[in-house]
Order: sequence, then C-alpha cells, then structure tokens
Amino acid sequence: MKVLESYIELIENNLFGFLPNKKLKQERLINAAKYSLGAGGKRIRPVLTLAFCKMCGGNVENALPVACAIEYMHTFSLIHDDLPCMDNDDFRRGKPSCHKAFDEYTALLAGDLLAIKPFEIIAHSAIDGKISFSSAVKCIDYLGKSVGANGMIGGQQIDTDTNGRIEDCNEILSMYSMKTSDLLKAACCCGVLCAESDNEDFYLKKAEDYAYNLGLAFQIIDDILDMTSTTEILGKPVGSDEKSDKHTYASIVGIENASRKAAELTDSALLSLDCFQDNDFLKELTNLLLERKK
Repeated sequence: MKVLESYIELIENNLFGFLPNKKLKQERLINAAKYSLGAGGKRIRPVLTLAFCKMCGGNVENALPVACAIEYMHTFSLIHDDLPCMDNDDFRRGKPSCHKAFDEYTALLAGDLLAIKPFEIIAHSAIDGKISFSSAVKCIDYLGKSVGANGMIGGQQIDTDTNGRIEDCNEILSMYSMKTSDLLKAACCCGVLCAESDNEDFYLKKAEDYAYNLGLAFQIIDDILDMTSTTEILGKPVGSDEKSDKHTYASIVGIENASRKAAELTDSALLSLDCFQDNDFLKELTNLLLERKK
C-alpha cells in the first residue's frame, strides 16, 4: 500500500527528532528510548492519527508531531509490559527487549520518559503553530484519559491483578477495550482534532466507535496468533499465554469462534468509516489488520 508506506516513512523520518541528539550524562537513558522507538513495528497508531486528520480535511504535516507523540506513548507501554515484574518477555519485534539490551532500571526510566514526552510534544505543536491551542489541550485530554486509570494502565492493572485468569468473555473484552482500544481511540480522535473540522463532534464519535471495535478485533487476533504462530514470524515469544495459564478471549471460545468475532468487530469498525470522504485507504488497512499474520 503506497499510502501506508508514505505515512510510515513520514513518521520514521520525524520520530527521533523530539529527543536530544547531543552528548549528555543521561545518554544511556536517551539511547534506550531510541532503541525501543527504532525497534520497528507496524506504526498503526500514528498512521491512524494521520489518516483521520486527512479524512477530516486536515493537513497531515500539522498532525505529524501528535502522531509521533502517540507512538512514544505506545512504545512506553511495550517497554513496561516486557519488564520482569510484568510479562517478563525477553524479545520484542525480533530484538532483545529494552531491559535485556540495557538493564531493568534504564528500561523503566526509558518507559517513563516516553510516557511523559508526548504531552510536551503536543503542547509544542500548538506553540509552533501547527495546531491551535484548543486542539492541543483536547489532544492532551484524550491521550491522558486513554492511558490512565480508566484506560490502558487501568486495564493492565486488572489483567495483572487477576493473573490473566478472567473467565467471563465480556469482562475480557472490557479489559481489552481499556488495554488496546483506548490508545487507538486517542490516536484516531487526535487526528480528528488536528484537522479542526466544523464537524468535529460528529467525527469524534465515529472515530471512537471505530477505535473501540478495531482495538477489540486487534487484541483477539493477537490472542489467536499467540496460539498459532511462531516466534520467528511474530518476533516475540509465542504460547506465553498458555504457558502461564492465562485466559484470553481466543482460549475460552476457541480459535474459530474468536476469528468470527474479530471479523464481526472489523465489520463494525468499517461501518464507522462510511461517513468520511476519502476513506478507501483506512478501509483497506482495517481489513489488512484482520488478516495479519504478525
């Protein structure tokens, strides 16, 4: 997909520019953050920010700093998820996890840095005149809520408290919506906000609906891949859920039913895009995420 490639190239070319590039006493911290940011990945969240901005009639270049801020936040969550006190994963995207490439305390602090930096980036996107101060405040609000106690971090707490052994499918989906959908929601809604459209409130509601369904489908596919794929393909350990006796949506309902549910959720996400003009790219990307193998 040429559009996807162009968005990813734009993100990659700008992603590191918000971190110091000169010699500092805390250089190890900066290098650890850059290591994890540069470890690859699909860049789905920042791509969604740019795509929603464009669909709402905005300038993609103006949304670029906010898109990079979203990727910083996502990378923070991955660094902390891999730590020994959390999922204890030694590999991420085919490379040693941050705490293995550096050390545990540096990884912890690198995650902290990448969790805080996004708010500075978004604020400066307004100071630099790329978006209005009103839009910046709204983006900060969306992002803060998406990762806080009622969002990604809260969902992780529930998952950890229950040792991954929730048995009710609806409760699992509720947790998935916090762990996965909420950051996707911030990515999509920040794109809408950067466009500063006259139909902003309407588009925000549709973006939230899209992200909610996409996030659930995305997590269910992750569950299936953990059961069916290989470490070589995924770039991270597989079968870890089964080894730790962790309950996932797919492990409870079975792969076939889980696949069907992911397809239904994807259809619902696609319906939310119908109100947007020039939605072909995002519809194609949404279908590709359902069919992904890694």
